[in-house]
Amino acid sequence: MHYDAVLFDFDGVVVEGPSSQRLSDALGRTYEKLERSGPTPETIQAFLRGDFESIARRCRSLGIEADVFCARAAREMVKSQRDEVERGFRSAYDDVTAVRSLEAPLGIVSDNHPAVISTLLDRFGLRSLFETVYGCPLTSDGLARRKPDPTNIDAAMNALEAADALYVGDRAVDVSAADNAGIDSVLITRDEGDRPQTDVDPTYHLTSLAGLPSILE
Repeated sequence: MHYDAVLFDFDGVVVEGPSSQRLSDALGRTYEKLERSGPTPETIQAFLRGDFESIARRCRSLGIEADVFCARAAREMVKSQRDEVERGFRSAYDDVTAVRSLEAPLGIVSDNHPAVISTLLDRFGLRSLFETVYGCPLTSDGLARRKPDPTNIDAAMNALEAADALYVGDRAVDVSAADNAGIDSVLITRDEGDRPQTDVDPTYHLTSLAGLPSILE
């Protein structure tokens, strides 16, 4: 089938995902620098989910402005992910080479912070592949655009002047975001054990990006 653009999730699709433990540690450092006791497991999960309302409630109970807290947390999390790459704990997937053969315009739509996406694209020499990149900053507006909200997919399609795009992700929420945007989806599960146990129904299912060119022929 013909698509006039292909959009990709970032973590777990183009590059290996960040360590949840290191992200939790970064959140802990945020609390320390704001001179507050460490986050509860519930707060950590709310932050990783991008649940701004829960984060804001926790900040109010601690007497911290939510925007101040998120700005500090963003710096710590961006730093933590950059450190992962520099120390060799995280790399691009080998099968991303298949993306280089695609003729359609390409874009990134991720829930990760834009600064992280930009840094990793440069680090792995992938910047030139993608004409547009959308991430989610740690702000109330940025977190509201996290998937399954289709806002960033719609924005990327507009930037690429695409009427019919294909979205490639590795989680059930990626499929749901594509559905909400009214476009087809590819679910990548490199390990059979990673297949989401949900009712999502992707248009295509692949175990590697290497199978993507055949879909676009």
